[in-house]
Parts: sequence; structure tokens; C-alpha cells
Amino acid sequence: MADPLHTISATLRNAFATVTGLPAEGIDPVVRPSDRADAQVNGALALAKQVGRNPREVADAVVATGALAAVCSAVEVAGPGFINLTFTEAFLAEQLTATAGDARLGVRPAAVAERVIVDYSAPNVAKEMHVGHLRSTVIGDSIVRLLQFVGHEVVRENHIGDWGTPFGMLIEHLLDLGDSAAIDMSDPNPFYQAARAKFDTDDDFKSRARDRVVALQSGDPATLAIWQRLVDNSAEYFDIVYRQLGVLLTHADLMGESAYHDKLAGVVEQLAAKGLLEQSEGADVVFVPGYTNRDGDPLPLIVQKGHGGFNYATSDLACVIDRVDRLGATMLVYVVGSPQAQHLAMVFKVAEMAGWLAPPAHAVHVGFGSVLGADRKMYKTRSGENVKLQALLDEGVQRAAAAVAEKNPEMPADEQAAVGRMVGIGAIKYADLSTDRIKDYAFDWDRMLAFEGNTAPYLQYAHARICSIFRRAGVERAPVRATAVSLAEPQERALALALLQFDAVVHDTVEKFAPHRLCTYLFDLAQAFTGFYEACPVLKDGYEATRESRLALCDLTARTLQQGLALLGIDAPERM
Repeated sequence: MADPLHTISATLRNAFATVTGLPAEGIDPVVRPSDRADAQVNGALALAKQVGRNPREVADAVVATGALAAVCSAVEVAGPGFINLTFTEAFLAEQLTATAGDARLGVRPAAVAERVIVDYSAPNVAKEMHVGHLRSTVIGDSIVRLLQFVGHEVVRENHIGDWGTPFGMLIEHLLDLGDSAAIDMSDPNPFYQAARAKFDTDDDFKSRARDRVVALQSGDPATLAIWQRLVDNSAEYFDIVYRQLGVLLTHADLMGESAYHDKLAGVVEQLAAKGLLEQSEGADVVFVPGYTNRDGDPLPLIVQKGHGGFNYATSDLACVIDRVDRLGATMLVYVVGSPQAQHLAMVFKVAEMAGWLAPPAHAVHVGFGSVLGADRKMYKTRSGENVKLQALLDEGVQRAAAAVAEKNPEMPADEQAAVGRMVGIGAIKYADLSTDRIKDYAFDWDRMLAFEGNTAPYLQYAHARICSIFRRAGVERAPVRATAVSLAEPQERALALALLQFDAVVHDTVEKFAPHRLCTYLFDLAQAFTGFYEACPVLKDGYEATRESRLALCDLTARTLQQGLALLGIDAPERM
């Protein structure tokens, strides 16, 4: 493997097994990058406790096995039993060559490939997508790309709101307009708002809307046909937004609440048959161990209301059953805002109690915070309305195109427009993904479109700058990938170590569902490249002996930046 820490882990596992007598397969050497050496091994402390020995003694014994001699130029036991490692130049060069020759840049496939259902985006039919849909869509898209890259089989599910009481008023409003009336899905909000206003002020309309809900839920063909038209129009609109945002979701990934309508009664019946259903204030509920309300009383998950209606919990439980039974999922990933954490945790627990979510199947809630304005309140227009997602994307592209034109006025206009789109959309995505998803973040055009700092334009420019090196040199990139790399300078070595961490970072990002970790790595890599490029001339006369080696480092850096950005759903232009 091209990841030196992974390679060293395998070597150390056997060395620790020899010293402690413990089985190698159960040993985790805990090898991490270090500011005191190339890497630090922390495994001696935990293993020494297991065998009743002094940690430093165990660490000394591991070093004494000589297992590290072939790959390390220096090995030092420090503190209570840490082992500091400095790799040989030959070992690092060998790992770099292996990485350069690998289309996956040294990233290992997952040890166990799972079938993963990722639930994200979740807009509502006949409603406009706004900035509140941004985080789920962008984070979910990156998670899908990352999971696929490491070898998991991924099914995208966009759980759209396409059922329930609001559709009575929407259908009835459309009939009032004439059922052939066109709805402007580039701006669906006026249609929805007009229907809502009538529902709130016109008792006759309200009565008709409620009757229409009954007709819809009972399968009336005429009502279903109009409902389907609303859904189809919205699906076309969603596709336009998703293409503009550059995410993988398409019409084929839609899975509306309506798909589970016929399954809801069965959910309640199964819970009753399993002895999990109880009555509470007239509703059918499941009391979930460990959950209480503010007064300390047991908190129920309501699955059927007192009047017989179903709710989100019922639908979500039907979802779990469908995804495990029909789709064969072993992992369910819900990219849903953090305020839904308790609801989802209770749904997952009930699904486990009912046997619907049983090993190997398991569920993960990937929560996230909100997008805020400069005033640290929810990001709104000046009039207090939600910011339309399409308008946000358009503004980002326009701002970025202007910045690209200013930076490179000689670039042809069509190329400026294409690069502007890559930079503008990339800036919006990266500002979101580079923040720890659990936290809120403030939307700031100046910061996210800056060509310096931890931004997408900075990383995209770093990639484009490397591409320009090869254009100036008149050198094709592919042939340099077989070059034996020299790491004589400290900046070369620092860049090499950064490049060889890509595998570990990708797996860490996937394991924690934390795209900001990959963002941080890419920013650090770009900075390491800057340090290398400033200290180590690549094309300058008099440095011909190191040119091929340094071009190889340049190429691998560009490929890593491009692949890393691609996993975030961001394009990397070759010119800016």
C-alpha cells in the first residue's frame, strides 16, 4: 500500500504480537502523523496494560525486534512509551512511486463493502428549494461520492415531501385555475402561497381541500392524475437545480412519502403484534427506553394519532423496513438537520426493538447546523424571506466569473464563463463542507470567493498553477509518474509526507462522515506545495538534475487536489 502509516501498522502489529504474546489480529498500533517525527506509534500504552508490563519497556522491546530498521532511518522511544519514527528517503520514494502509478492515488478499498442508502436533500413538491436545502444536498452528495470511491455500493434516495394535507389545497387550487393551468416551477412559491392564503381565509375552499385529501388518499384516479402532474413538474424543477449545483441526484433518485402510504397501517399492526404498542392520551405509541421529556417522564414515539392519522414517525419506520427488506441495505445514512437528532434516534431504536433494523444493518444520522447571515441569524433576504437556492447559485457564478475575468482578462469569454461556474459553485459548496457539519456557519461572499485562505478558489488556483507549470515546460504529465523521486530538501520531504496521507484522510473522512476533514487536508496539502515550490526550483536553469523528480511531485499534488475536490463535488479547472 502507498500509505506509509498503513504499511507501518501492519509491520508493527506483528512486532507487538511478538513482544506481548497477544494475537496480531487484535492489535491496533495507533500510528499517527507527528510534529516530532514523521509518525508516532501510541500502541504500547494500551498493550502494556493488557499484559501487565511497563509501556516504555514494551516500546523498547518492539524497537529491539528490528522490524522497523528497513523503513526507518531513526526510531526513538519517548515519554511513557511513544515510538517516534523517521522514515528513510528510499521508503518514502517507493511509496510515492506506488501512489503515482495508482489511479486511486493509494486509497484502499473499504475492508467490508456495504450496501448504503443515503437519504439527503428532501425538498417538497410545489415548493421552491431555498438555502435551507443547501447543506443536506451538498453534504449528502459528498458523502455519496466518498462512499462510492472506497468501494461501497450506494443507493441515493431523495425523500421528497409529496403527500399529506397540503396537497388537498394545492390540487383544489389548481382545479380552480383550470386543471390545464401552467405552474411556473422556476418560481413555484406564488402558487403555493396563493393556495395557502385561500385555505386560511375561505371556508368553502378549506372544506373542498380537505375532501380532496380524502380523495387523494383513497386513490381517486382524477385526483391522483393532478397530483402526479404536480410531482412531475416539481421533479423537473429539482433536476434543474441539481444540475446547476453539480450534484449526482436525478429524477430517478426521488422516493416520495407517497411510496409508503400503503405501508403505514402495516407498521402499526406489526408493532402491535410484537407487543411494542401502547396507548398514551388516545394515541398508539412506543415508549423508547432511555428517552424522557423535560419533566423526566417516559417519552413516547407516536406512530398513530388518536384520530387514526399517521405521522412522520410512521413513515420513517416504513422507510427503514423498505430500505432493509427491498433494497437490501446494510447501512442507512440520513443527512438531516441536527434538530431531528432525537426523532431519528428514537425511530432507529424502535426499528431495532421491532427487529427491522438488525445486524448487519445499521443506521447513521449525519446531522448538520444552519446557514447564518452576517448577523448570525438564519440566512434570509432583506425582506425576511428564505433565500432562493437558484438565485444564490446564480449570484455565486456571476461573482466568480467577474473575479476570473479580472484575474485573467486574456482568457476567452466562453472559458471565463465555464471557469466562473466551477469557481462560483465550488466556493459555495466548499464554504459549507469545510465547516464541521455539526456547527452553524455564516454565509460570506467575500470570504468564500477569496483566492487565499481555506477556500475552494485557493485550492482550484493551486491546481491550475501546477497545470501551468507543465504547459510552460512543454512536458506531458503521464510520463513523469514513473520517475524515481528525490527527497533531499526538507520541503520535498514535507510535501511527500502530505501526499502519502491521502489514503488515511479519505478513510477517516468516510468513517466520521466529516467532509471538513478532507477539506482541511487539501488546504494543508496546497500549503505544503507552496512551501515546496518556493524553496525548490522546478523549471529554473541550473536545476535540471532535479527537474524530473520535482515535476513528479507537482503532478502527484495536482492529481491529489483534483481527486480530493472531486470527492467534495467540486471541479478543478486547469486554467484560472
